Formats: sequence, C-alpha cells, structure tokens
Amino acid sequence: MFNLLHGSGAELGDALIDGTDAVSFTGSTPTGRHVLQRAARHMKKVQLELGGKSPLVVLDDADLDQAVHVALDGAFYQTGQRCTASSRLIVTEKIHDRFVARMVEGMKQLKVDHALEPGTQVGPVVDQKQLDQDLRYIEIGRKEGGKLAFGGERLARRTEGFYLQPALITDTTNQMRINREESSALLLDPGQELRRGPCRRERQLLRPVLGHLHHLAQDARHFLRHAQAGMVMVNLPTAGVDFHVPFGGRKGSSYGPREQGRYAAEFYTTVKTAYTLA
Repeated sequence: MFNLLHGSGAELGDALIDGTDAVSFTGSTPTGRHVLQRAARHMKKVQLELGGKSPLVVLDDADLDQAVHVALDGAFYQTGQRCTASSRLIVTEKIHDRFVARMVEGMKQLKVDHALEPGTQVGPVVDQKQLDQDLRYIEIGRKEGGKLAFGGERLARRTEGFYLQPALITDTTNQMRINREESSALLLDPGQELRRGPCRRERQLLRPVLGHLHHLAQDARHFLRHAQAGMVMVNLPTAGVDFHVPFGGRKGSSYGPREQGRYAAEFYTTVKTAYTLA
C-alpha cells in the first residue's frame, strides 16, 4: 500500500493516475480528494469509494434477537475491517437498556482468536498501528463522555497477532468524534467501537442518518426511499452485498459511477457513436 499524499508514495500515486485512462480508487476521503483533483487535470474518468460511518437503526418494535444478531455481525465480523461495518448504533429510548444488555451478552460469547481456529468469529486487527488507533478511539470516546459498557481490552492468544476485545460505548452524541470520524489508519474501518445513544423522540432517529429532520414513518419503505445513503438494508447487516448490484455511498463516501454490476461495466467501457453513409 502506498500513501498517495506524502513522500515517494505521492510520486508513485501521481504517476499511476497520470498514466491511466481511468482511475478507480478505494480508500480514505482525504486521499480520494487528492486522486480526484489529480485526475481532473487530465479530464480522466474517476470512480471513488471512500470513508464511511454506517449506522444501524433499531426501532421500538424490533425483534431483539434479530437486531442483536445483525448488530454483532455488522460491527464485529471480519474484525470490523470493512468499509460498511456498523460503527454506529442508533436505538430508540424505549428499548435502549434491554438492547444494550443483550448486546453485552452477545459480545461476551464472541470468540476472538486466530482466523483459522475453529469457531473464531473475530480475528486480529491488521497490525500494531491499527491496534493503537482502535485503542486511541476507545479512549477518545471515554474522554468525550461515553460509557464503556463492555470490552476494549487487548487480548493475549496462543498465536501472534493484534487481538482486541470488541467494545461497546454508550451514552454518546452525534457531535462526538467517535460518531463522526472513521477510525481507520490503513484504509480499513476497524469497527471495534460500537457507539450509540438513546433517542428521546423517534423523530430524532433519522436526523443523524438523513442529515435533517423527517417525520418518522412506520413503513420501512419510507426509510429505504429517503435515507441519504448509497445502500440501505432492512433486518440485515450492513455488509454482505450482492456482487451483481451497484455498490457505493453518497456525499463524502463516494464519487462517480458505482462499483459492481452494469455500472462498473459502463465505467470501464469507452462509448463511441459512429455514423456511415451507405
């Protein structure tokens, strides 16, 4: 991996951008902006998949067994090292305490170990730098006023690796850094901290997701239609997508045509219109 913003990595990155007909980049938002600006100099096609902060919204009438399963899968499976990991939980006040208690129970059952060990559900983070960042963001959450409900400790295992106990931080607000910043150092979203705070009114539920106040609809179709996100799942984890359909985000999380499916084929296709006179 090369840092496209600094040092020799920047020179190599610019050379790669300058020497291609189109650029498809997956990484952080700051680096994505650099790629876009560089590519724009030569009017190149650009496809960007950048940072994210995927929320999982849990309503009063949720099946708690299903909701907890979806939360655990979306936040911690694959060690949370995926761009669509559920790094935020938004839960209505009525079920807040019960949901947190069930989450803690589920997290205690997660097996953190070497990925090749039978039954392992959470493997090690990628390296020491990533582990340090995960621990730093957990501490940031605590200093900002969040409550560490469970986890967050470095774990020792028989095999070498950077093992971290999945963590749940509660009593947070949308203004806190841990709810706004993607905690990634190596263009990966570790998702080791799960953050959420109770919503006092159901109408507040959509504000962090939609960016502005909406009347809450009881129908999931309304949420599917109006959530300002590139992908929306109902009763499913935020990861585990079909490769035949478009993949991508909105706003600062994506730019240009979508990846996957026919949209990806169109991006890599040069269209020419030809006329002939018989």
